[in-house]
Amino acid sequence: SADEAVQHIRAGNTVYIHPGCAAPEQLVRAMVRRAPQLRDVKVIHLLTAGSADYAQPEMAQNFRHVAFFAGANVRRAINEGRADFIPIFLGEIEALFANGSVHVNVALIHVSLPDEHGFCSYGVGVDTTKTAAEHADIVIAQVNPKMPRSLGDSFIHLNKIDHLIEVEDDILEHPQGQISDIANKIGSNIAGLIEDGSTLQLGIGEIPDAVLHYLDTKKDLGIHTEMVSDGVVSLIEKGVINNEKKTLHPGKVIVGFVLGTRRLYDFIDNNPIFEFHPSSYTNDPFIISRNDKQVAINSALEVDLTGQVCADSIGYNFYSGIGGQVDFIRGAARSKGGKPIIALPSTAKDDTISRIVPHLKEGAGVVTSRGDVHYVVTEYGVAYLHGKTVQERCRALINIAHPKFREELTKFVKERKWL
Repeated sequence: SADEAVQHIRAGNTVYIHPGCAAPEQLVRAMVRRAPQLRDVKVIHLLTAGSADYAQPEMAQNFRHVAFFAGANVRRAINEGRADFIPIFLGEIEALFANGSVHVNVALIHVSLPDEHGFCSYGVGVDTTKTAAEHADIVIAQVNPKMPRSLGDSFIHLNKIDHLIEVEDDILEHPQGQISDIANKIGSNIAGLIEDGSTLQLGIGEIPDAVLHYLDTKKDLGIHTEMVSDGVVSLIEKGVINNEKKTLHPGKVIVGFVLGTRRLYDFIDNNPIFEFHPSSYTNDPFIISRNDKQVAINSALEVDLTGQVCADSIGYNFYSGIGGQVDFIRGAARSKGGKPIIALPSTAKDDTISRIVPHLKEGAGVVTSRGDVHYVVTEYGVAYLHGKTVQERCRALINIAHPKFREELTKFVKERKWL
């Protein structure tokens, strides 16, 4: 049972939880039930779609969460000091497990049924989990017939699992939300930059989802990305995404994990067009750059007039994480014909705050430096910054800011003698 399996978690241990929609809910809940017998257990993971009761105030003496990426279920705990955050590129997390910087005592994972050779698939998420399990002292697995069998570098043998529980739970889902008119305009502007034969990386959020709606007329697109959502299914079915022009892994969608619904999970099940890999591979900028016409599409919270991008915090409050943004921005920049794109709405809070700003908020983190930024896209157009002077950057970014803030932004840069 789950309660028996988590008896192997001891006080002071570091416990890794399979992230995303693969979160092993029964094991996590059992671990929380065991809280009275545990103290100072460090819980580590990326964004999870499941519950995170170990981050509640009453659990502060039992568990301390350390996030590689802050999701909504742990954001409050981080900003109230009950949890912590590691700023790190997604492609470099697994090296911490491999070199012993972060020693995993127990890995809680969620896998498919074993095949006839005894291999279970990591299903909807290989991400950093395969490497974490390979370096963990103890591996505890939920084995679930509803977990799809994803292909690629996506397997663990039963002999490598120390304890397992059998479940028949529905896999957690991350459905696409309603896409706003502004996101649709941004998606249309980005689609205008995507050439036939491009290979795409799509980050998380409504803007990357919106882009997919404007690609029906494109030809021979490919995917090399950290994650995909439901939107790719119809484009593959229509033949828009066929991966045939890719210069690395032609014919294959290269992905680390998926965030979607049952429709996507059924589509990836035993589907050889999908090839799952650990994030250390999918997010290696040198690997990414081997794809010609690699287009990287990532979101931001705010961009200053010199091109600095904040994407992980709102002032001093941590909001998400570095994730794969820099991995793909740099990989796409080094790709032949590649296009690194940062996208964001021009305003926040019902047009009361500009997200194109004179300077980042106090405490805001620079995720992508101004030296890395090429394209910035809002609903008002596209600014190209690479190789441009500060004056040229200011003009380009003011032109894609919301009209009500352009005069204010212009006044600021004139006072600084930037214009």
